[in-house]
Amino acid sequence: MSKQDQIYPSLTKERAEQRKSLAPKPAEAFKAFSQSVFAEGALPAKTKQLIAVAVAHVTQCPYCIRGHTSAALQQGATAEEIMEAIWVAAEMRAGGAYAHSSLALDTIARVQSEKSGQS
Repeated sequence: MSKQDQIYPSLTKERAEQRKSLAPKPAEAFKAFSQSVFAEGALPAKTKQLIAVAVAHVTQCPYCIRGHTSAALQQGATAEEIMEAIWVAAEMRAGGAYAHSSLALDTIARVQSEKSGQS
């Protein structure tokens, strides 16, 4: 058993059936929702899977990364397109941290202002 399998158990048919048997209506609803979301529409299915690959990297879901990377390949995505999607995700995650630094800067200014008012 690999270290990854110890942290993230393999997805098995039995586990999928267990989830479904424990909550059949939500499982069916989720499956229908997922199929609807990833169907061809205003966005091609390949584009939707590339978006999912990027989002999976931001949410850091190993199951989603593997599943949507496979699905993107099945929809005709290239390794280069998948890697570009991952880089978009990386930029957005880093950009979020950078943008939110304004909260820290605001807090610094407020605390420093309060300290200087107490002196």
